[in-house]
Amino acid sequence: MKMVMAIIKPFKLDDVREALSDAGIAGITATEVKGFGRQKGHTELYRGAEYVVDFLPKIKLEVAVTDEQADAVVEAVMRSAGTGKIGDGKIFVWDLDKVVRIRTGELDGDAL
Repeated sequence: MKMVMAIIKPFKLDDVREALSDAGIAGITATEVKGFGRQKGHTELYRGAEYVVDFLPKIKLEVAVTDEQADAVVEAVMRSAGTGKIGDGKIFVWDLDKVVRIRTGELDGDAL
């Protein structure tokens, strides 16, 4: 089992959700986050005062999948979240040791 975490631009959330649904993914977790990488933020003007916005709004998606689904999830996110511009985001994949469905007690692949 794998956990796929993707940091994407907020306006791409619906496109990514649709692509994951088309790839057969039943559920995702989305969290509004702020951060920066090479993009470094930007300068804005508010009531005549200039200030730097260091942390940009992003969406963090988390998807727990079987090993077989992991590559399809990464491909779906890359295809649907990419704009070709700086700040498109990153995808992280790591192993899951154990998954338990709280309601039924199902384990691992059955719990997904």
